[in-house]
Amino acid sequence: MGYRVAVVGATGNVGREMLAVLAEREFPCDEVAAVASARSTGTEVEFGDTGKMLKCRNIEHFDWAGWDIALFSAGSGPAKEYAPKAAAAGCVVIDNSSFYRMDPDVPLIVPEVNPDAIEEYAKKNIIANPNCSTAQMVVALKPLHDAAGIKRVVVSTYQSTSGAGKAGMDELFAQSRAIFVGDQVESHKFTKQIAFNVIPHIDSFLDDGSTKEEWKMVVETKKILDPKIKVTATCVRVPVFVGHSESINIEFERELSAEAAMDILREAPGVMLIDKREDGGYVTPVECVGDGATFVSRVREDPTVENGLNIWCVSDNLRKGAALNAVQIAELLGRRCLKKG
Repeated sequence: MGYRVAVVGATGNVGREMLAVLAEREFPCDEVAAVASARSTGTEVEFGDTGKMLKCRNIEHFDWAGWDIALFSAGSGPAKEYAPKAAAAGCVVIDNSSFYRMDPDVPLIVPEVNPDAIEEYAKKNIIANPNCSTAQMVVALKPLHDAAGIKRVVVSTYQSTSGAGKAGMDELFAQSRAIFVGDQVESHKFTKQIAFNVIPHIDSFLDDGSTKEEWKMVVETKKILDPKIKVTATCVRVPVFVGHSESINIEFERELSAEAAMDILREAPGVMLIDKREDGGYVTPVECVGDGATFVSRVREDPTVENGLNIWCVSDNLRKGAALNAVQIAELLGRRCLKKG
């Protein structure tokens, strides 16, 4: 017997990817519902490569009774309004927005990192999916933290336009085309030109000069991995369609050589180590698209600090950073808690 699963925000980039991942991983579904806003009601979306088309249902009138799991990817507004309604009806919500991530009664889960936290889902019947840039980083950090104890992390991100949704990808395409044909470049989604440029600004600014995206990486890493770890982040939007990259500097409590770190990462769940130390012997966003792994390259010791390493980390932000992680949470929930399928 399988589950009845609703995908909320089914017409968006992540929602479509959630449907694709559910089908690809053969998640035990007896029924799948595509749920979206009123303006998308009746729009057809494909259930992965199954050939099956789903008509979107209006979230405003959706009856949550009898549904087991809802994968939400519709933003903080719908999550705030509809997730509690779904949860109250007995449907476990796995939410991709930032709204519930720092709620002390809502577990923030990356299955390879903190699977035991899933037991806390019953407090509100809601589970939070972390920020895409945080998710890939903690997958890479977890095995290293277990081995040598991480004290401090300095991370600079190179985040693709898909992290800003379809509008971000469309703006990169439109601006690139405009530059090539000599048309005027217009910026609507981003604060500055994104084509052939980089923007050190993701999300809103906070009083201390950091952005909310940078704050998310700090507090989410502490909640998921270890509250004692010090984290500082600089988050940058780059002219890439899909795939986030991160340059991560790590200080450890105990000595950990680059060679030992690579041995650990080769065996770590969710990690793919590709570090040939030659031309092209590393992973870039182009190679990670469509893959669920968190790729690690350029592992090397940092001689400027005691017990320091540098690593390069790349992942498909629509997959591990969002859709895949949500489905992995659903799989973990089924194995440990619901035990229905």
